Amino acid sequence: MDFLLRWMREHQPDLIAWVEQLVRCESPSDAPEAVNRFVELVADSVADIARTRTFPGGRFGRHLQCEFQLPGNNKSGRILALGHSDTVYPLGTLERMPFRVARGRLWGPGVLDMKTGIALFVFAMRALRELEVPVRRRVVLQLNSDEEVGSESSRPLTEREARRSDAVLVLEPATGLEGKLKTARKGVGSYTIVVRGRAAHAGVDFEKGANAIVELARQLDRVAGFTNPRRGVTVSPGRIAGGTRVNVIPEEARAEVDVRVLRLRDAAALERRFAALKPVDARCSLRVTGGLNRPPMERTAAVVRLFRTAQNLGRELGLELEESTSGGGSDGNFTAALGVPTLDGLGAVGEGAHSAAESVLLSCLAPRAALLAKLVAWL
Repeated sequence: MDFLLRWMREHQPDLIAWVEQLVRCESPSDAPEAVNRFVELVADSVADIARTRTFPGGRFGRHLQCEFQLPGNNKSGRILALGHSDTVYPLGTLERMPFRVARGRLWGPGVLDMKTGIALFVFAMRALRELEVPVRRRVVLQLNSDEEVGSESSRPLTEREARRSDAVLVLEPATGLEGKLKTARKGVGSYTIVVRGRAAHAGVDFEKGANAIVELARQLDRVAGFTNPRRGVTVSPGRIAGGTRVNVIPEEARAEVDVRVLRLRDAAALERRFAALKPVDARCSLRVTGGLNRPPMERTAAVVRLFRTAQNLGRELGLELEESTSGGGSDGNFTAALGVPTLDGLGAVGEGAHSAAESVLLSCLAPRAALLAKLVAWL
């Protein structure tokens, strides 16, 4: 058995115990005090092997960086590992969704996305230290406090740190129970369409009204047609609102539209198409705002080389790693868009993220942690 894998198997009970601590420390994005407690827990837990510092997160919790003290002399360059401290679950979720070990899995809010991924990386660094495996580059783990809500405050920090790094390893969950790594992610954005019509009595003055809801429906049918599955472009109206009373022709209606693209050039084309929208009913007016929030993580040659390295190292652990494309975004989208080699999906293997079924496979903990250790040592 590979010596790193053996160490991970021997220390798996400690790893699980720490995952339990992390999960029990609830940290929803919209509760900065709770996120800060989680950040303090992680910082205190790694104080023996890393230097830590935090950064302001504005209306969110603080962002954490941990620079690990690892074996090896004359280090040059840097590896950035990316994770996030926030979850989608409101405080109190543990009462109905407690942490537990059952049916060969770990269960609990945030256990897959992404507290186990954080634990795997930290234990990988502990293994490198204890086994005195030399590392050629400095290694920094950054945990952002607002990834689940768009990375509003952390994006500048992430991009700054990525520009100073030779590679980025993203600790988001793997794809599926096969544990596929992610070599491409769609760019994510949204548009808001606001229609202004003319209010009138629906029975007495019907002809004097300009129905904003009807106009919005026409526009939504048009923008839904921007979808191009062949190119990986999806446009999905997700929320609509409008009107005041049923007997009043609505003066205003609005919709929020989700957009996703595999290529940055398709985002520019979408932007032009949204900007070109015109009212069908000349009595109505349109206001369109929005755009891309996360650029796509495109499958570049540098990304593929990093994946091939992980794939070869995985074979030493008995893993046959495959690659995948995700329709969702992560902070790795930002780093890949800067041209920094980025590999995503290196975290836990499981399913049910953001749901009551969120869980992690116990059998994959040791191999995934060992893979992270080998990748850091190789880079």
